[in-house]
Amino acid sequence: MSNHHDNTAAHEGHGHDHEGMDKKGIWRIFFVLLALTCLEFLIALGFVHHWQILAKGALVNTIYIVLTLVKAYYIVAYFMHLKFEKSSFIVCCGVVFIFIVYFIILMLTEGGYLLHHFHEYPLWPNK
Repeated sequence: MSNHHDNTAAHEGHGHDHEGMDKKGIWRIFFVLLALTCLEFLIALGFVHHWQILAKGALVNTIYIVLTLVKAYYIVAYFMHLKFEKSSFIVCCGVVFIFIVYFIILMLTEGGYLLHHFHEYPLWPNK
């Protein structure tokens, strides 16, 4: 019977590690994500398409990438509970993420190189 009380006491203390994920915290993160999504739509449909304040190009793409990375941080940190993990696990996941992004950049660079240099050889005619 005392073993049952020890397990119950251990589980009661476990809830304090996730204080930020109560209903109020979930709604707060939801509205942050909603605001970021609305900002992306405002930039895409308002500033670029309708009012033509910003031109399509590197600046707009950089803004989209930054906003998407901020949204990805909130999703991974709060909804996937990575923010509440130990720092060594966070570093491990971060290193893997960096290698994946590096791999994607390498593949895009290599694909762009091959696309432009295959046109120069008559062995593979593009008709």
